[in-house]
Amino acid sequence: MSAATEQRQASQCACVADDVRLGERVRLASYVNLYGCEIGDDTRVGAFVEIQRDAKIGRRCKISSHSFVCSGVTIEDEVFIGHGVIFINDRYPRATTAGGAPQTENDWKMEHTVVRKGASIGSGAIVMCGVEIGEGALVGAGAMVVRDVPAGAIVAGHPARLRGPVGAIGKGHQDENKVRRFGRAKS
Repeated sequence: MSAATEQRQASQCACVADDVRLGERVRLASYVNLYGCEIGDDTRVGAFVEIQRDAKIGRRCKISSHSFVCSGVTIEDEVFIGHGVIFINDRYPRATTAGGAPQTENDWKMEHTVVRKGASIGSGAIVMCGVEIGEGALVGAGAMVVRDVPAGAIVAGHPARLRGPVGAIGKGHQDENKVRRFGRAKS
């Protein structure tokens, strides 16, 4: 392998614009679409992922296939993004202005989203704009995240609701007392 190939392992079918900043040892699967974004060292990006301008992905992340990371999203280090996760950056999307003209960047307000270090977002989740997912938090598959998720919390459902702290749920059982105490303390 050449030095360039070792630095960035990308399929020939990956669409990577010249303005993309890739860290060392980034692995890109086939059919990714990247433009104007930044991706940190040792991050893996699955097939059919789009990462838009001004999105930032940290080091040692895994972005699974069919996910969409739009402008205004910051994903810190060591974050897991499951298959088909969708981020949203416009609370009131429209194709045209009130006068019928196509919208431009001046006609809408981008709202930023942050996913803190070590968080995990399950497959099929939708993350609304303007939220922060806390460090080490776990978002269940299929969840609709419409408000901030505390660090170390587990959320799931439509809308995503607090289920407890990471560590209180798992291995086939749930400590109901820990979940109730966590829910009261963080409400």
